[in-house]
This record gives sequence, C-alpha cells and structure tokens, in this order.
Amino acid sequence: MFEINKIYHGFKLIEESKVEELQSVARIFHHEKSGARLLHLENDDDNKVFSIAFRTPPTDSTGVPHILEHCVLSGSRKYTTKEPFMDMLKSSLQTFINAMTFSDKTLYPIASRNEKDFFNLMDVYLDAVFYPKIYELPSIFMQEGWHHELFNKEDKITYKGVVYNEMKGAYSSPEEILEENIAKSLFPDTCYQYSSGGDPDIIPELSYEAFLDFHRKFYHPSNSYIYIYGNGDIHKELSFIDENYLCSFDEIKVDSYIEKQKPFKLKNEIKDYYPVSIDDNDKNRDYLSLNFVLGDNSDLESYLMNKIIGQVLIESQAAPIKKALLDAGIGEDIFSADVGGLQQGFGIVAKNTSIDKKEKFQEIIFDSLNKLVEEGFDKKLIEASINIVEYDLREASKFPTKGIIYNILSLNSWLYDGNPISHLQYGEVLDKLRESISTSYFENYIRDNLINNSHSSLVIIQPKKGLGEEKERDIEKKLDKYKKSLSEEQIEALILENEKLKEMQLSDDTEEAKATIPKLAISDVDWKAEIVPQRVIKDNEITILFHSIFTSKIAYLDLYFDTSMVEEKLIPYINLLAGLLGKLDTKTKSYGELSNHIYVNTGGIEFDTTAIIKDEKNHRFSPKFIVSGKALGDNIPKLIQLIAELIKETKLEDHKRIKELLHQIKSRMEMNIFNRGNVVAAGRVSSYFSASWKYMEKLKGLDFYWFVSDIIERFDDNKEEIISNLNKVYSMIFNRNNLIISFTGDEEDLFIVRDNVQIITEILCKEEFIEKQYGFTEERLNEGILSSANVQYVAKGYNFNKLGYEYNGSMKVLATILNGDYLHNRVRAQGGAYGVGINFERTGHMTIFSYRDPNLKETIFVYDNIHEYVANLKLNELELTQFIIGTISRLEPAMTPHMKGQLQTIRYISNITNEDIQKIKDEVLSTKLDNIKSFAPLLDYTMKRDYLCVLGNENKIKENKELFNNLVRLMK
Repeated sequence: MFEINKIYHGFKLIEESKVEELQSVARIFHHEKSGARLLHLENDDDNKVFSIAFRTPPTDSTGVPHILEHCVLSGSRKYTTKEPFMDMLKSSLQTFINAMTFSDKTLYPIASRNEKDFFNLMDVYLDAVFYPKIYELPSIFMQEGWHHELFNKEDKITYKGVVYNEMKGAYSSPEEILEENIAKSLFPDTCYQYSSGGDPDIIPELSYEAFLDFHRKFYHPSNSYIYIYGNGDIHKELSFIDENYLCSFDEIKVDSYIEKQKPFKLKNEIKDYYPVSIDDNDKNRDYLSLNFVLGDNSDLESYLMNKIIGQVLIESQAAPIKKALLDAGIGEDIFSADVGGLQQGFGIVAKNTSIDKKEKFQEIIFDSLNKLVEEGFDKKLIEASINIVEYDLREASKFPTKGIIYNILSLNSWLYDGNPISHLQYGEVLDKLRESISTSYFENYIRDNLINNSHSSLVIIQPKKGLGEEKERDIEKKLDKYKKSLSEEQIEALILENEKLKEMQLSDDTEEAKATIPKLAISDVDWKAEIVPQRVIKDNEITILFHSIFTSKIAYLDLYFDTSMVEEKLIPYINLLAGLLGKLDTKTKSYGELSNHIYVNTGGIEFDTTAIIKDEKNHRFSPKFIVSGKALGDNIPKLIQLIAELIKETKLEDHKRIKELLHQIKSRMEMNIFNRGNVVAAGRVSSYFSASWKYMEKLKGLDFYWFVSDIIERFDDNKEEIISNLNKVYSMIFNRNNLIISFTGDEEDLFIVRDNVQIITEILCKEEFIEKQYGFTEERLNEGILSSANVQYVAKGYNFNKLGYEYNGSMKVLATILNGDYLHNRVRAQGGAYGVGINFERTGHMTIFSYRDPNLKETIFVYDNIHEYVANLKLNELELTQFIIGTISRLEPAMTPHMKGQLQTIRYISNITNEDIQKIKDEVLSTKLDNIKSFAPLLDYTMKRDYLCVLGNENKIKENKELFNNLVRLMK
C-alpha cells in the first residue's frame, strides 16, 4: 500500500489513481533531492517498460537534440565500450530498445520481460544520459553527428556522419520537407520553427562545444520525466534509480520552458522546394497545405478532437473535404498533417497539384466547412470517426510493446506541466464527445477553430529539377573553400584525426571495457519455445484456426483466400483489388455510407495480399488474399455481414472513383519508398532468384508501383479493359475451396463466429480451380534504380538452398553477430549509413541491405568480404553466449494478440510445426563457434553470385554504372 505525500526511496508520492482504460494503477512521484518526476503504471503486463525523457527544445536546425540522442548511447562512466547500446542490442532479451527525438523532447525507452535484463538495460540507459563519454571523446560526436572527412591530401574533403546522412535521406522526401514547413509556418517564433532532427544544410554548423552545452543544460534530473510500466517490483525499481543515480544530484532550475506561439492576425504563407531528377516530370507535382492551430496538446479534449476532425474531414472514405477537393480536381491525393508539440497543428494537404490552384484549394475547403456548419455533419460519420480513434487508443496503435505508446501519450500533457495520466483516462471525454453528436458541438468547433481561425498558414512545396545536384555543388564549393583555407599542418592534423576515428571504429573494445557490460547467462533464457495456442476446427469443410488469446474483448477475424488460380498477367490486379475494396459503392450502400457503417459497428475491415512460402527449393508458395476484420463480441455478426457485402456486392464500375483511388495508391507508395528503401531494394534483389519474391514484386513491389503508374497513364483509353480485369479477379478469388479462417479471441466469441460464418461461406464461389503454373525464372537483372534521393539503399542476396546449404537456427546467431559487429562497424559507424542488416530465412533466402547510405561501391566491398570476417572470427564462450541471448529477442519478439494469431496461421499454411519451432530455438541456444565459422563459404558463394540491386541517387549510380546490368528510373 502507498500513502499520498509519503516518501519511498527518495520519491514523494503526489497522486495515485486507477486508469480503467489501461487496467492500471497510476502513481505520480517527485524525487525530493534531484527534482526528477516519475510516473508509475502498475498492471499485469510482464513486458515491463522503463524510459527517461528530457524536454529538449532546439534553438536552431543543427539537429543537436538528435545528434545527442545518438551520442549519449556511445559509452558512459560505467559502460566503457564504444557503443553500449549496440552491445545491449546484440546481447539482451529486450523486447524494445531505442531512443527517439521529437520536436521538443528526447525519449530513451527500453522494455524486457526478464527482470534481470530490465535492470541491466535501465542501468545502461541512466548511466548513458547522465554520465556519457562525450566530454572526453570528441570522436563520438564526429561519428554520430558530422565531421570533415579526409584521408589523402589530394582528395576532396567531404561531410560524413550517421545523423548527417540519416537526415539527407529524410530530406529526400517531399513529405518531410512539407512537415517541417508546416511547423515553421504555424509556430515561427517558437522552438517548432526548427528541425530537431537536423537540416543537412545546417548540421555542419554545429560545433562540438555547442553540442556539449546542450547536454549540460538539458540532461539533468530536474528536467527529466521517468516512466515505469508493468508488473515489476516498484520498490526495488525506485530504490535502484535513487541509490544509483538521482541521489547524486541536487534539484536545479532548468530553463527548458517552451513558449506558445502568439495567434496570428493574418494567415501566414510560405513556399519551399524539394528535389527531383533533371529528367523527371515536374508538372502537377506541387503540394498545397492549409494549416490551423487547434489548441493545446495538453488538453485531452482538444487532443482527441484533432484526431477526430482529421478522420471526419479528410481520412475517412466519407470525408467531405477530401471528396470536395478530389471532385474539383485539386490534387491526386488528399491527406491530413499533424504537427506541433505544445500547440497542435492540423493541416489539409493536396498532393500532386499545382500552385495556380492555391486559391481554388482554399475556397473549396472554406465553402465545404461553411456548408457543414450550416447543414450539419453526418452524425454517423462523426460516430465512426470517434470509434476509429478509440480503437487506436485501446489497441495502443497496434504496437506490440504498448507501454511505450502509453508513455508517449502521457508526455502529451506531462511535458507541458500537465497531469501525466490525463491522456490515458480518455474514456470519459470520448463518452462526452459521443453525447455531443446530437448537439451542434462539432459544427461550433469547426466554425471556431477552422473557419474563424486566423492562426493559420498556407504552405506550398514545389519540385525543383536539379536541386539535389545544386546543393551538392554548393557543398563541394564550400568544402573546397574550407580546404584552401587550411595550412599544410592543419590538413595533416585533419587526416590524422580521421585516421584515429577510423582506427577507433574498426578496433575491438578492450577486455576491460567488455567486462563492464552487464550480462545474462544461458540459464536466464527459457529453453522452451514460445508457442501460440492453435486449435484446428473443421466446420462444414471449412478450416477454422482458433487462437485462444486474451484480446481485451476484441475479436480478430482473418479470411485467407487462395489466389493461385489467377493467371500471371493479372497478378497485380489482386493487390489493386485489395486497395479498392471498402472504398467503392456496393449494391446497397455508397462508399461513404459503407465506411460509416463499418466503423460504427466494427474496428475496421482491411485487405492485404501476400505469398506464403512452402518450399522455396521447388518454387512452391501459397499466394493469399487476406480479409481482416475486428469487432467487439456483440458486433461480430455485423462484421461478418459487412465482409460478405464487400466480397460479393462491391460494384467495380465507377471509373472516376477508381481513377481517384489509383492516384491515392500510387501516392501512398511514393511516400513509403524512401522510408523503407532497404525493404524495397531487398525485395527487388530477392525477385531475381526467388519465384515467391518474383510474385511479390508483381503483387506489391516496384513492379506493382510501375504497373499502377502505367494504368493511370492509360486509364482514360483503357478503362474498360482495366475494370474488366478487376472484375475477373474479383469473381475468381473469393472461392470456398482452400479458404482458411483464422480467429483470435476467446471461446465465447468463437461460438458467435461459427454460428454466423455461413453468411460468408454460402455466398462464395464453389467451383474447383486449377492452380496456375507461373513461368518465373532466375534472372540476374542487377538494377540501379535512379531517383532523386540523396542516399542509397544497397542490397545483395541469393538463396543458399540452391548452393546446397540447409537452414539452421545458428544462422540467426550469425545474423546477430554480423549486424552488431562487422556490418555495423564498417557500413554504419565508418561508412556513415543510418542502418545496415542481414537476414537468413527458413526459405533459404539471404539478403543484406543498407539504409540511408552515402556510399555504394564501398558498401558492396564490405558485403563481398563478409566471408573473411566469419572465417577468421574469434569469440570466447562468454562473447558467443551474449550473441546467442541477443538472438532470442529477435526469435521471439513482442507481439500483439492479433500478430500472434496471424503468425501461427502462416506457420500452419507453411506446414511449420511446433517441433520445427522448438528445433530452431534449440539450434540457436546450442550454437558453437564452429557452427558460425562453417557459414563462411556460404557467404562467399552467395556474394559471388553477385545479385545486386541499388535504389539511390541518380548521379551516384551512374558514376558506378559498371556494377549494373540495367539502369532503371524510379519515376518512369
């Protein structure tokens, strides 16, 4: 029992209350000596979370909060290796370990189910933030932030640094540039005018001393927000934090106060540019964004209304603003933007439009808003939108380690001196908003916060051909001028400094340093594999897979339809259909009515496509069209009825609507390409040698992106053929034969599913179908995919089964070693890439890929010599044990209940048994050094097959064109 105002291990309890929404007890503490704040959420979740956050408002765009976030995890007082973060990543049972820079705060969260591991991680993070080695080792700043790189007197000086290259990659995205400018336009007199991540043009202005000053100023317990979540021993946790850290600090006044932006009297307008290639079409590729400040983030009602209004006006299929803008031809895609921190910024964005439509854009928005205020909202649309927001809160945004999402939610009020639990106790405010649907509350909100709100802005982002090259030339000139300003002695000193940095990056930690890292033993690991419960039920010749898992009363229903009857030329139409269903009229409902009906009665219905591999050696895979829905128990029959309506009564005939949705699909793919360029390149290279990945490329990879681009181009002339193909696929794939139903929930809800599922199965096609044999052949295309990106995504791979090797769990350990040591040191630390990784799959696929990489040829050289590192690898038993333990967290990651059900369903389709899963875990835990070294020839042979794909900067790829068989434009 706890008592208010009583001190526990140096922490005074300020408040205690129950948070029904999270099934938690919340306690707010204040550390009396240091001034630290602490929020504790006690519950039954064994996936415990700890985090420490600091309020870190930037005063420029040098990215100092972001660079510091990287640097403090690179060695500390107690943990003296080069990168304790990486050491823990490769040797911990963590379920989450990372750090995050926001516009006004920096967050350091960790999570683990293992208590010993949890305390180890907590200790590493607390020591890192309060006692980092940054003061004694400038090389940390050079590696993670930026530095002038030079190794030979004759060479040109370049900029290098992990954050520098990460942000060069980020600024390749027009959406990133748009978001930065929206914040700048709405909050020009506050910290939000700056890029906390860092503008790559400005990052090199950050001095080492200014970097240290930022840490001195903000990284004090008096400016900290500590968070503990789960079923751990809170007394032990508080005692640990107090005795090992906080008791050494006295409370001080930290000036981290964030000023509010004074309201505008007139709308602000700004314009900026994003880079496109010289040969790219730049017509109708502008972005227009009308933005408003909607109140304070710390006010829960205001926070929720921002989310709800985004759904009501823009994101819903029934959203009136989106419909009005699309009907008027203002842009090919309409979406909302959410920016800010202390104050909320809300934006309405039109993508792929033209600056000459800016007046019409605003006119349509305000005309539509005025009409809504005068005539009233569709009540069902508001109810549906509230439900979408509530499901997102209850499911913690579908994030497996939900305690981290609750932490971020708490900071929406806590960081601004509000109550940390206000955003967690959302039920009452949502109920109030539901009750307000029958009143004029929403109409008044729109009038006051949008129509009559002068605190607004218009942001215009335009493509500029050659902007990337222009910036590179400017950098080259600047660096050339800098080099000329240096004396011979200074150049020698710079070369020496870089050589020392390189030596540090490639050197092993001393045994003394390694000994400082906290360690687990194999005995801390449960040798028994985690098995998801699954019961196979045969019901009227339909297979139902039941996963009895606690889901907080949400029922998850997935229908897996076999699509192997679809001929090769129609494969892309399968995924296109997935992007259209639920967004078109049915025989009885308009698409707007349908959307409202879905979200009033359920948590949503989604469609996806995939190819589940059965036997890669024999090119056997099972292509699937997946219908996923969720609902609370009483609404399961309505969910099933709606699924039946979607798969039987959708009208694939509205040319105008289908064309709108095609543009949206293309737009959303473009937004994701650079954010997941490593996945794009790895999938592409896999398609050269794998039948299943060739299928996936046609289904949803770059081939699909180019397919969508092509049918948009010729839609007006070929719409009848396109719609005919869609209908052909639609009539084929919803077939009763080979249907698998997966249900995740409780036994009571399973009965409801079984009693109602015939509503779907009775309307399905019952004809026997013949599997198509696809003529996929191995082909070393070796493409350089040309784009306006400032960085590269470099991928190589092959299928080692084809070389006579069998998959073994020890390969997972090898991946941990390579990711945490060889690849990290050479591609990330030394090369400056933001990320790099290697995967070995049960299917025999091995892929290796870099992320936001400034290099190309140098990275390939690292890949090609990977076998030498493995052949010469020296690890003692303790070091190997740590890599084995680190592998377990990847083998058995945290998952939501629905993820667990989906995983077990895929295993069923792939014929993977529980014994197979246990066998892999046994192989991981029994790995010996000889097992690891035996894979050196495998790595050598796969790299020598020389299957390569690079997505990246057009000029960089052309400079290395001899590496490629084909140069392909991303934007065809």
